[in-house]
Amino acid sequence: MADDLSAVARFLYEAGTLKHTRRTGWWMAGISDPESVAEHSWRTALIASVIAKLEGADPARAAFLAVWHDTQETRTGDVNHLGKKYAASADAVAVTADQTAGMPELLASAIQDLVAEYEGKDSPEAVCARDADKLECMLQGIEYKAQGYASAQRWIDNSRARLTTETGQRLADELLGQGPLDWLRAALGERA
Repeated sequence: MADDLSAVARFLYEAGTLKHTRRTGWWMAGISDPESVAEHSWRTALIASVIAKLEGADPARAAFLAVWHDTQETRTGDVNHLGKKYAASADAVAVTADQTAGMPELLASAIQDLVAEYEGKDSPEAVCARDADKLECMLQGIEYKAQGYASAQRWIDNSRARLTTETGQRLADELLGQGPLDWLRAALGERA
């Protein structure tokens, strides 16, 4: 490969900052050490693959979209919904273009197209990935509420209301009907 990979290497270091970038909306719910953007993106990718498979879309593509959906936050930080009211929202496509500048064109254009697809809801996989983003937020809210953060209910309700796929809505109902440790009880053969 003759392409210079120095820009790719820089981006990989940059992407690592998402492991330390906190999801700021949770601070308003009183959570002092909320999940990171990287933690959120990982579970979002899993959920996207599940939703896509059940919706008849490409699960690998949906997961791929979900992995990249918040990578711009290395440059913008995680701006919560209240913050977006006061600060001009950064254009994810433009941020991605800056992030991929200098990368081999084959890679840069693939990443830019992926982010544009997600932002534009241009495919069934993008719709599934966007639903996964909302469902993951709802799921995290359920977990925080179970830890005693009653204010997380707002995030649960708002996320649930924004789901558009049938599978996302059905999964939301299932998650709301279970507790965060029901999986462990089932694995141990205990009764709920």
